[in-house]
Amino acid sequence: MGKLQARWGILFALPAILGFLIWNLGPMIASFVISFTNWSIAGRPSFINFENYKKIFDDFVFKKSLSVTFYYAVGSVFVGLVVALFWALLLNRNIIGQALFRTAFFLPAITPAIASSMIWLWLFNPTFGLLNSILDTLGLPPLEWIYNEKQVIPSFILMSIWGVGYTITIFLAGLQGIPQHLYEAVEIDGGSWWDKFRHVTVPMISPVIFFNLVMGLIGALQAGFAQAYIMTRGGPNYASMFYSYYVYLNAFEYGKMGYSCALSTIFSFMLFGLTILVFKTSPYWVYYEALRK
Repeated sequence: MGKLQARWGILFALPAILGFLIWNLGPMIASFVISFTNWSIAGRPSFINFENYKKIFDDFVFKKSLSVTFYYAVGSVFVGLVVALFWALLLNRNIIGQALFRTAFFLPAITPAIASSMIWLWLFNPTFGLLNSILDTLGLPPLEWIYNEKQVIPSFILMSIWGVGYTITIFLAGLQGIPQHLYEAVEIDGGSWWDKFRHVTVPMISPVIFFNLVMGLIGALQAGFAQAYIMTRGGPNYASMFYSYYVYLNAFEYGKMGYSCALSTIFSFMLFGLTILVFKTSPYWVYYEALRK
């Protein structure tokens, strides 16, 4: 019976395994091999050893795109976690129309990137955009948003809040798993809402915070292509040259497929190392109830 179950298990998992090997692992290996070549897609690739990797560290745009991407990732993940947790706490309350509100907050997360970018292009318009109209109503000076070198990444961080629906949903699941008797114990001891949040809510959902942090960092570091391609083209003055967009430019506009694959390979190792670092810090702040019983 055990062998039969194992065979059925492998059979049912086979589509996912094949999908990973063909669409994920295969392209990763191919990209690593191509990174050692000079290939313009149209002709035949020629092997050039580590020349692509040597060029990268003298490339100003590479350094700029790396700093822009990390700036955006740190800002969007931090703001996204705070905002998503705030809305999850509100949506976890028993109110009229709870399901409707939850649906409304989740819908932007499934909006296509192109559609949302077009909407935000209008919102960010310095002349007739809605955001500057709101600032004018409040008596505040207008901003240039994505058309200003210093304001473009903060603008994209603001835009990222639009898509925190998935994070809110995961936070909601974590909040609903917190035993109510813990809150009651705090009330009996005379604790306030802040005591409940600090001593019960945050420790109990720390694994959820950790999950959202890891997934958010990975997603944010790979994001930015749609915004840069549709809204700014990497400008002004490379201020929104996201790493993913720079990889695309080298591969499909500059015809440097080998160099583009080298960029991808380096970034993959960086992402892998950052993920390990975050995992190494988890024992110091993530509370796993099952491990403490």
